Amino acid sequence: MPDDLIAAPGAALVVGAAIVDDLDRPTTLLAARRTEPPRLAGGWELPGGKVEPGEDPVVALHREIREELGVRVRLGVELIAPGGNGWSLPPAHRMRVWLATVTDGDVAPLEDHDELRHLPLEQWQDVAWLPADVPVVRAVVRLYRPGQGF
Repeated sequence: MPDDLIAAPGAALVVGAAIVDDLDRPTTLLAARRTEPPRLAGGWELPGGKVEPGEDPVVALHREIREELGVRVRLGVELIAPGGNGWSLPPAHRMRVWLATVTDGDVAPLEDHDELRHLPLEQWQDVAWLPADVPVVRAVVRLYRPGQGF
């Protein structure tokens, strides 16, 4: 997917990170529990956020991860959504997601989250993921555990 992918007219672009402990052989996936907005509070998601107008999506992802978790990450491959136009994020957003691993700092819920969990591989489906994140987490599961699903 090109780095200049933009959301459909009227839709905003959002970026996210599937933060694992190892890009080649992960044993954990980071889940973050939302506090805002009220309709999403208590749901679990992959961290990230909105891309500002004119901002490069990769730059936005690094910024969002620093703001939300206080860490720096190294990005792995992008998880391409079916159709190649980003993952659907209702009501009017598209989301691009990359695999990532922490390179500097200790993750902490600094903004938008009240709890973080490093889920062992076999428990990746054991939290109440927000509906928009479910297909992305399924894609990560398929990538690292072919034949497994939820």
